[in-house]
Amino acid sequence: MVRATLVTATSLVLTGAVVAHAYLLKHQFYPTVVYLTKSSPSMAVLYIQAFVLVFLLGKFMRKVFFGQLRAAEMEHLIERSWYAVTETCLAFTVFRDDFSPRFVALFTLLLFLKCFHWLAEDRVDFMERSPNISWVFHMRVLSLMGLLGVLDFLFVNHACHSIITRGASVQLVFGFEYAILLTMVLTTLIKYVLHTIDLQSENPWDNKAVYMLYTELFTGFIKVLLYIAFMTIMIKVHTFPLFAIRPMYLAMRQFKKAVTDAIMSRRAIRNMNTLYPDATPEDLQASDNVCIICREEMVTGAKKLPCNHIFHSSCLRSWFQRQQTCPTCRMDVLRASNNNQTPAPAQAPPPAPPAPANAPPAPPANGESQNHVSWVFPGFSRWDMPGTPPQRATSAGSSRYGGAAALLRAPHPIPLVSEILTFRS
Repeated sequence: MVRATLVTATSLVLTGAVVAHAYLLKHQFYPTVVYLTKSSPSMAVLYIQAFVLVFLLGKFMRKVFFGQLRAAEMEHLIERSWYAVTETCLAFTVFRDDFSPRFVALFTLLLFLKCFHWLAEDRVDFMERSPNISWVFHMRVLSLMGLLGVLDFLFVNHACHSIITRGASVQLVFGFEYAILLTMVLTTLIKYVLHTIDLQSENPWDNKAVYMLYTELFTGFIKVLLYIAFMTIMIKVHTFPLFAIRPMYLAMRQFKKAVTDAIMSRRAIRNMNTLYPDATPEDLQASDNVCIICREEMVTGAKKLPCNHIFHSSCLRSWFQRQQTCPTCRMDVLRASNNNQTPAPAQAPPPAPPAPANAPPAPPANGESQNHVSWVFPGFSRWDMPGTPPQRATSAGSSRYGGAAALLRAPHPIPLVSEILTFRS
C-alpha cells in the first residue's frame, strides 16, 4: 500500500512538472500539446502516468467486483499477465508500422480487460468449493459478466466495422482477441448458472458434470475455429503471427482434453452400469459404509469397483465425468475393466507320460511304410543312419550289447548301400 502510494505521488509530481515546463515555454494550450507530443522525455513521463492511472482504476474495480482476492487468484493473475505482456510485445513486432500512442493504449486496454476476465473465471470456479454464497457475490458476478460481455461485443463490432471500411489492419487482432474474450464470458456465465442451480438444489445434481463437460467442449470448439480462422487470415494478409502460437496451442490442447474426457467418461459410466456389481449389505458392513465423495452413509444404490472400494452410483457417475480413477486409491478403472474382460490364455495340454525303458517299439501308423532303419552294434544302444552319432545305452535294464526291445524308430529314410559299405569298412 505504501509503495503504491509513493509511486502514484511520484508520477503525479513528474507529470505536473513536465506539463508546467511545457506551458512556461509555449504560453498557449495548443503549442504546449504539440511540444509534449514531440518531446520523447515528456511522452515517457505521460506514459508512466497513464499506466499508474490504469493501475489505480484496476484496484478500484477489483474492490467493487471482487473485494479481497484469494492467494490462488492473485497467483493465476500474475502468471497469466506475464504471458500476455510477452505476447503483446511480439504483436508490436508484427505491427511495428502501426505503432503509435493509440496503438499502445488499445493494447493496454485489452490487457486490462483480460485481467478481469481471468479473475471472473477463477471466482466462478470457486463457487463449487465455497459452502456459503451471499447475495453480494451473485450481484458482483452478474454485473461484471454483463459489463464485460457488453464491452467485448462493442469492441468486436468496432473492429469488424473498421476492417470492412478501411481494410485489414491492426483492428483484426483486436477483433479476434475480443471474440475470444466473448467466448470466455459465455463459458463463465454458463458455469455460474450451473453452479447456482446445484447450490439451490437440496440433493446433489447428478447431471451437473455432464453439462459442464459439454459446455467446455462446445466453447473449446468455437475457440479452435476462431484461432484457425485468425491464423489463416493473418498469414494471407500480414505474416505468421508468433504471438498467437501459445494461446492457439493451449486452446487446441484444452479442446482435445474435453473430447477425451467426454469419450472416457462415457466408457467409464458404461462399465459402471454393466460390469461393476452392486454392493451387498455384507460388503457395506465389512467396510466403512460412508461414501468419501459425498460424505454420506451408503444404504442402497452403491457400486463396488474392481479395487473393492464402494461408492454411491450417483457420486461415481459425477466423478467419472471428470476423471476415470478410483477416488480412494487412484486406480485407473478403465484399465482394470479391460484387464477383467481379457480372456484367460488356453492352458497347454499335460505332457504324455514317458514310456518304460523295456517297452516294445510302437507299431507304425496305418499306411506308413517302414522306411526307417536302426542299426545295433555292441556297446551302443542304436545307430540312426545317416548322420546321427551313436548314443550309449543308459537304461539300467539294458544288457551289455544294448537291448533290442528298447530301440526306437528313427525318423530317417533307408540308408544307401554305399553308405552302409562305407560304414562297415
